[in-house]
Amino acid sequence: VVVVEFQRLSKMAAAAEEQMVVLVTGGTGLVGKAIEKISSLTPNPNEKWVFLSSKAGDLSDLEATRKIFEEHKPTHVIHLAAMVGGLFRNLRLNLDFFRINSLINDNVLRCCFEFKVKKCVSCLSTCIFPDKTTYPIDETMVHNGPPHSSNYGYAYAKRMIDVLNKGYHDQHGCQFTSVIPTNIYGPHDNFSIEDGHVIPGLMHKVYKAKRDGTPLSVWGSGSPLRQFIFSEDLARLFIWVLREYKEIAPIILSVGEEDEVSIKTVVESIVEAAGFTGPVIFDTTKSDGQFKKTASNAKLRTYLPDFQFTPFKQGIKESVDWFFANYDAARK
Repeated sequence: VVVVEFQRLSKMAAAAEEQMVVLVTGGTGLVGKAIEKISSLTPNPNEKWVFLSSKAGDLSDLEATRKIFEEHKPTHVIHLAAMVGGLFRNLRLNLDFFRINSLINDNVLRCCFEFKVKKCVSCLSTCIFPDKTTYPIDETMVHNGPPHSSNYGYAYAKRMIDVLNKGYHDQHGCQFTSVIPTNIYGPHDNFSIEDGHVIPGLMHKVYKAKRDGTPLSVWGSGSPLRQFIFSEDLARLFIWVLREYKEIAPIILSVGEEDEVSIKTVVESIVEAAGFTGPVIFDTTKSDGQFKKTASNAKLRTYLPDFQFTPFKQGIKESVDWFFANYDAARK
């Protein structure tokens, strides 16, 4: 009995000491940098985090991907890497977006299977949802119809992650899942005015208008509504999904429907945070795009009813301060 009990305790001790190696693809972007910061705030001696940049190897190449997995031997993977771009790049290169992202996703998940990774969490996007849908959007609607024609290549490639996750689970019992964040913003974003998303693009416009003493020109009326999630809140939720979420089906990570803000409110918050005092012009000759794309976070709230999101103005202030302090080095 004593021997059996000793063996049992030894196994438990060995399991406790077994190091968790978390490999983060796309680890130097907006979300990767936030996960790096949040994971370092509560370091665990049994966890090793590896943040990959694109320089580590070409994930659209299977052999290059295998070499990365061979080198780091991950037990867990957070898959953020993707070929991304703004509206105009998507319109021009829909085929490339489909092919390259499909290759990246297939290679990463195949290597997760080959190297016996215990869990992989991939990042999807709300742009994968059907173009014609009812609101609020929820996790059950991903495959209910074609995505918007402007970025169908990217959207279909991302949807296929959900198909792969289900297949690997059904056929091999793998714990591969995915998350669907709404519009993410924060430090280390791509602040390109031409090719970036709305918040970082506006931050860059405000920086230039303040520097040059010119009016701030904003495309559209400012009336569309969006849900925005601060990158560090998303990082906390990603780590929770990695450690606690047991479903294969995706989960939307977002503030609630009641926290939608208008683009006009976004502009006012950035202007205030930046201390910009010049005129603001809404150019209504430019298109507003979709009025709203409301997503439901009801599933998230059943798991984490008390999760506190960073107040929008606070997140904007932190992001503006970071961009202004790091203007020369920031991606733009």
